[in-house]
Amino acid sequence: MTESESFMLEALRLAREGMQGNRGGPFGAVIVKQGQVIARGQNRVTSDLDPTAHAEVVAIREACRVLGRFDLRGCEIYSSCEPCPMCLASIYWARLDRLTYAGTREDAAGAGFDDAVLYSELPKESHERTLPCQTMLREDAQQLFAEWNLKTDKVLY
Repeated sequence: MTESESFMLEALRLAREGMQGNRGGPFGAVIVKQGQVIARGQNRVTSDLDPTAHAEVVAIREACRVLGRFDLRGCEIYSSCEPCPMCLASIYWARLDRLTYAGTREDAAGAGFDDAVLYSELPKESHERTLPCQTMLREDAQQLFAEWNLKTDKVLY
C-alpha cells in the first residue's frame, strides 16, 4: 500500500466513523504535511447544527489551529469524496498544494447528496440565480475597500 492510499483510507475511515456515530453525512478528510497527518475532519453538519461543518472545512480549521496560520501551503488534503463547491473554494482559499478524493460528485448524488444545483447556480449572474439577491449601499462598501487599500498594517491573504 502506498502512503497516499493510507491517507485516503484514513479519510474513508473517518467518513464511516462519523456516519455511524450520527455526526453527519459519510464524509471524512485528512490534511497531510511532510508525510504526516496534521488534521482530521468528519462531516458534523447535523451534530453541530452547522451547514458549513463539512469534513474538509473541519479539517482545514483544525490544520490552521495546529500550524498557527491561515495559509496551508506545503500541505495536501485527502477527502473521501469530491468536495462540494463550498469545500473546493475553502481548499483554494487555504492554498493547499493538492487535493485527492475517492468518491465523485456523481457518487454522492446517488446517495442523496446532490450539489448539482450549486454547480449550476455559481456561473449565473446574481440576478439570474434562484436565490433572490440584491445590492444596496454599494458606495459604503466601496469606501471600506478604499480604506483597506490605504491600510499600512493589513495582513494580506
